[in-house]
Amino acid sequence: MYAIIVTGGKQHKVSKGEVIDVERLPGKEGDAVVFDRVLAVRKDDGEFRVGDPVVKGAQATGKILAEFKAKKIIVFKYKSKANYRKKRGHRQIQTKVLIEDIVAGE
Repeated sequence: MYAIIVTGGKQHKVSKGEVIDVERLPGKEGDAVVFDRVLAVRKDDGEFRVGDPVVKGAQATGKILAEFKAKKIIVFKYKSKANYRKKRGHRQIQTKVLIEDIVAGE
């Protein structure tokens, strides 16, 4: 069974026991999280349900494992012939989540 969830403005395909990296979530290490914006669910028997826009009653639950900084992204601004150069770096804070269960809903 797998589900397609939305969190942090991004879509993730998740299944039970999988560890995913998502945008920073409120909560501490060990806290439970519920993803209730489920766009689609595929059950083990092959049934595939697509929501409009979400599947009613479907949710994925997980546990926060850690919070970390992602790989650095370089932002470089440049204008030709003007001697204008700016180099900045950014590291987004992300949360590592273990998916514990998926409920298919109605």
